[in-house]
Amino acid sequence: MSRIPRAELEAKVAAAFVAAGATKDAADSVARALVAAEIDGQKGHGLSRVPSYAAQARSGKVDGRARPRIERVRPGAIRIDAASGFAYPAIDLAVEELKRLAPAQGIALAAIAHSHHCGVLGHPVERLAEAGLVALAFGNSPEAIAPWGGNRAIFGTNPIAFACPRAGQAPLVIDLSLSKVARGKIMVAAEKGEAIPEGWAVDKDGRPTTDAKRALGGAMLPMGDAKGAQLVLMVEILAAALGASNFGFEASSFFDAQGAPPHVGQLLIAIDPAAPSGGRFAERLEALIAAIAAQPGARLPGQKRLAGRAQAKDGTVEVDAETLARIEALVGKA
Repeated sequence: MSRIPRAELEAKVAAAFVAAGATKDAADSVARALVAAEIDGQKGHGLSRVPSYAAQARSGKVDGRARPRIERVRPGAIRIDAASGFAYPAIDLAVEELKRLAPAQGIALAAIAHSHHCGVLGHPVERLAEAGLVALAFGNSPEAIAPWGGNRAIFGTNPIAFACPRAGQAPLVIDLSLSKVARGKIMVAAEKGEAIPEGWAVDKDGRPTTDAKRALGGAMLPMGDAKGAQLVLMVEILAAALGASNFGFEASSFFDAQGAPPHVGQLLIAIDPAAPSGGRFAERLEALIAAIAAQPGARLPGQKRLAGRAQAKDGTVEVDAETLARIEALVGKA
């Protein structure tokens, strides 16, 4: 392992995507997102994605030259067409628009269509919280989870994220996949030849497995069993149906360069907390947090994320040599 200046690492990652045919703006947006995920300890959404993203840009499964297009459909609602491109430029656009719209309207939403893998969904809601907004985000993904009682994957692992501002402190961020574990973690385990815990997934025949590669060929298990399966359905509707995007069973894989673009969707909602709370949101939030903190052993979500950022305060990121070599090799393919 070695530590590399963050700016240098982002430049290397961006160069890999430019070499694969992406515009500099799109490449920079994706690089920032992947490096931020790596710093936060979300390696399944971090640098491990660079080779597959680049391969998809080369094959045309992702249009690295796409520019997201915005349609203002209502005073507090926008639709963004990611145009078969990477999700991150469209998400960047959504965040900036919601920062402007939510304070004026009290609440605003952005539906993103024809999109791709959205990575750490906690990041865009955190940026909205840093602007003083309460935010929710939903995303759907290629088929990985069967409906409860069914035997074929229909839904994706469908992340959901929430963030809210805190006075004088980092925002409170909640970010979770609705499978028992994020699919990206199984992908990383498969690449390393490592076993996964029992209870994360089943193989293609519906049998529990600890083999990561068999799990990728089978189905993920939802958190909360039957209740979790209904939450997955809810997110599928919010992320895909509202934006007229592909459902999980219609979307192609995020992990390979074959097939048509996945064309999944994301939905972001931003709320000005002053509007419904009469200006008392911060006061009430801190009362809740104090009640949690008063219990020995209780903790707020996001501690791992903040710990990872503390390690990167010197402006460097820890990267293993093999991962860095893969990224640098992609730059040479231009």
